[in-house]
Amino acid sequence: MVLLHLGFVAFVVAGGLLVLKWPRMAWLHAPAAIWGAIIEFTGWICPLTPLEQFLRIRAGRSAYDTDFIAHYILPLLYPAHLTRDLQLILGMVVLSVNLVLYGWLWRRNMVSGRA
Repeated sequence: MVLLHLGFVAFVVAGGLLVLKWPRMAWLHAPAAIWGAIIEFTGWICPLTPLEQFLRIRAGRSAYDTDFIAHYILPLLYPAHLTRDLQLILGMVVLSVNLVLYGWLWRRNMVSGRA
């Protein structure tokens, strides 16, 4: 479950690169990227987090009291706990990276007449 969750986070952040190679992937990636940005901007918990914690408890392990990013990703990148400001920054990174990639793809398609 952790690998699925990590894969989804990676897809949200960098899936736009797949869209450059396979434009139809946008039908999967754009909603995922929007969902990822909404989660970060609103401070909501991704539904995969409670599912992961439920499965951890069922396996006899303890649940963690934060979200997936704060528990697994941030300890690798930052020593501090997830703050609201950091969530907003992460949301902006997701949004910015994907807007740039989709803008470039749109422009490329407009120039080549594929749009």
